[in-house]
Amino acid sequence: MNFLLFIYGTVFGSFYNVVGLRVPLNQSIVKPRSHCPNCNHTLTAIDLIPVLSYLFLRGKCRRCMAPISPFYPIIELITGILFMMAPILMGWSFELIIAWTLVSLMVIIFVSDIHYMIIPDKVLLVFSVIFLIERCFLPLSPWWDSALGAVVGFSLLLLIAVVSKGGMGGGDIKLFAVIGLALGTKLVLISFFLSTFFGAFFGVIGMMTGKVKKRKPIPFGPYIAIGTIAAYFFGENIIQWYIHFM
Repeated sequence: MNFLLFIYGTVFGSFYNVVGLRVPLNQSIVKPRSHCPNCNHTLTAIDLIPVLSYLFLRGKCRRCMAPISPFYPIIELITGILFMMAPILMGWSFELIIAWTLVSLMVIIFVSDIHYMIIPDKVLLVFSVIFLIERCFLPLSPWWDSALGAVVGFSLLLLIAVVSKGGMGGGDIKLFAVIGLALGTKLVLISFFLSTFFGAFFGVIGMMTGKVKKRKPIPFGPYIAIGTIAAYFFGENIIQWYIHFM
């Protein structure tokens, strides 16, 4: 079963690549069909097998032999692993629906923000509706914690944006509202702190290696994705660990 979840995850990951790359440009996710960006060759089924096609083709277009970015199979692989690991980390329950939905959103945000530094409103709107429906049937305890989490997530990022005079993007603010809706108050706060930690950590490494320039904006979405997934799966353990050592 876990292997099937991995396969499903890689397939969804391939689709999320398309969503994350096309929606910010207001392009259809259906047309045109996937094609080589170098020669515009329309990809066939054999070219679109998640992860495996990249390996079989040795990372090159089958027609023009132009190199294909490894970013695509990496996203497919990560999505597959996260889909597979969800029941291992949290057990089999209906809450897995929330977990897989959250992973889906975070993967799309990761792709779009790392490429364009854009978190699309269309994506956030769709997932906010999905989470709202899911939390009606799979409520947090207390049931109103979803609404409070959305308010806290939005307000916290908005406050930071006002104080820093634009240091936080509007997409980040709205994204944390959606995260709060799914995770609730405690975990959206942990998500924020972990996102900030990962952003600072990798930012310092980037500056030390020359990959990141001072005063040059960097996408925060990927770190939000990492921090949010970590908060969702390990947040309660982090809280217990903190209480124990305090």
